[in-house]
Amino acid sequence: MPLTSEVQERISAWRKLPEPDLTRSHYRSRYVLIDIAIAGPDWKSGPLGSIGALALVDGLIDFQDALHLAMVHPATDAGQSLADPPPATPISGEQRGAALLSLLGFVGKAPLVAYHASFVARRIERALAEALGVELNLPWIDLAWVMAGLFGELGEKSAQLDAWLEHFAIDSVQRHNPVSDAYATAQLLQLTVARAAHKGFETPASLIAIEKARRHLYQSS
Repeated sequence: MPLTSEVQERISAWRKLPEPDLTRSHYRSRYVLIDIAIAGPDWKSGPLGSIGALALVDGLIDFQDALHLAMVHPATDAGQSLADPPPATPISGEQRGAALLSLLGFVGKAPLVAYHASFVARRIERALAEALGVELNLPWIDLAWVMAGLFGELGEKSAQLDAWLEHFAIDSVQRHNPVSDAYATAQLLQLTVARAAHKGFETPASLIAIEKARRHLYQSS
């Protein structure tokens, strides 16, 4: 579907935003936590169901700085059994473009954070490319690797998000709801940047360096 002039102008304005300064202190930076939900039972190939995003600004969670985007229509067949739910119906191309444009405006040029970020990044970047022709090209920080590097005394707890949440007694209001999980992950990020700063890793760039080092260590072992 061709993009309207208004949409093209908004994309152009986003592209002109300054690139993220990854050398600023954690406490002078804006991170955007992103999580997604997949519609249907197949999490690998199912359609993107919804997107949740929440900002951590200057080390604080901003509850006014949050976004939830539905990418499929809610099930409406009241006669369908829960054991055999109706297939998810994606929203229209125009609605999808508008939703993803909202996401682009929300993110700006902030570094992005997710737990197991590669999966989230692939789905988000594919959706933006298909709907808006946008190459996101922003740094993603995988909290799973970073926390494994900073909290090594906790052993293999890095494998599952739930293990970290349980260890730090963090409640997810509604597990597997993207905004709720983004909020829980933001709380983990707060703990992470505090530990990182204490160890001398004081910037977003240093978190990226920790992730790279941890990945290299894992691949070498």
